Amino acid sequence: MADQYDFDLFTIGAGSGGVRASRVAAAHGARVAVAEEYRVGGTCVIRGCVPKKMLVYGAHFAEDLEDAKHFGWTIGEKSFDWAALRDHVQNDVTRLEGLYGQTLSNHNVTVFEERATITGDHEITLASGKVVTAKYILIATGARPHVPDFPGNEHVITSNEAFHLDTIPRRILIAGGGYIANEFAGIFNEFGSKVTIANRSDTILRGYDEALRDRLLQISLTKGIEFCFMAEFEYVEKQDDGTLRVKLTGHDERTFDAVMVATGRVPNIDGLGLETIGVECGKRGEIVVDKFSRTNVDYVYAVGDVTDRVQLTPVAIREGQAFADSVFGGVEPYAVDHSCVPSAVFSHPPIAAVGMTEGEARNVLGSIKVYQADFRPMKNVVAGRNERSLYKMIVDAANDRIVGIHMIGPEAPEIMQAAAVAVKAGLTKADFDATVAIHPTMAEELVLFK
Repeated sequence: MADQYDFDLFTIGAGSGGVRASRVAAAHGARVAVAEEYRVGGTCVIRGCVPKKMLVYGAHFAEDLEDAKHFGWTIGEKSFDWAALRDHVQNDVTRLEGLYGQTLSNHNVTVFEERATITGDHEITLASGKVVTAKYILIATGARPHVPDFPGNEHVITSNEAFHLDTIPRRILIAGGGYIANEFAGIFNEFGSKVTIANRSDTILRGYDEALRDRLLQISLTKGIEFCFMAEFEYVEKQDDGTLRVKLTGHDERTFDAVMVATGRVPNIDGLGLETIGVECGKRGEIVVDKFSRTNVDYVYAVGDVTDRVQLTPVAIREGQAFADSVFGGVEPYAVDHSCVPSAVFSHPPIAAVGMTEGEARNVLGSIKVYQADFRPMKNVVAGRNERSLYKMIVDAANDRIVGIHMIGPEAPEIMQAAAVAVKAGLTKADFDATVAIHPTMAEELVLFK
């Protein structure tokens, strides 16, 4: 590496993508530094998928304790302590943060716990005033929640603050129709809040299969979650008692104890100094990169949510790995395949999907076959719950290749991880048919489609 620079790689942002790229580059022999102004671990570990999934686990007990009676268990007086769960979750987040920091330390990565700004060609200035140089710069600063502009928006919270509430709000309005809105709606509903979702369109979970979206909407309504469609904020006013008076377009004024916005995320590029060296950004502020994560400035790269590709933690990790291997690993440069990426919504019940939806497949392929299983899981039957699961398989009629699988039901994300391998590998419906079912399971429906 070039000794004229202080570091071979300087990574700005120590989230999942930045940490992976930094430690792999260091393992390849590079001199690496990372700057992180908040906490090592990024959105996923600190204020995203990890603590959110812990809340999802906690929320499930609300129904499990009720269902247990139907399986012969006598449950005594029960109560829920939000503060206890919140603090347990935060303690584990701190533990994971320490492990991420330890990983960097074990690979001799220098960590600067302060903000970093690009101030010149190959030059980074830290908040302390220290100036360092690097042969390569990697931007891995992720994204942050978008807060719409309306009167009183200073009174709302985002998913960032939801993990730190003092108490569970008795009435909460959640704005948004995506996975964050629906996940927190399920969580707060199970914890006893009266939940209302307000969405500016008439569709939730745009991008997921229509049948699954409709099923989640039906189940959510049955659970008591209210939906206000074609609704945007006119204003939010804070009252003397701390409650919030909210006016949505097309709806009467109403009062809530908390208002949460989950209306998308925007790339974290403010104050990075990208304009100093001319790094190109898109209309939403996303850093424009090629398939190798390289920007228009040949020594600057970007991975993860700060770009405009697939905003998922495992994708950011793969992009970081590919960048480090390609630049420092002495191998032929390779790119991450962003097609056929599986995903999940940890709603109640959860959704999981991989590949094309039915609508996408009809538009792209024309002739397709759709297989569907609409059933009530055995546990729900015994528990007296009418909640039904729905599995769909989309097949290219021309060659029998499975091009999409979509599921809503208990443990759907766990089942989907294995099924996604099959779809990515290009297996056919006949391959699934030839596989013996594991009985009795919900997953067996995937090999029993008729």
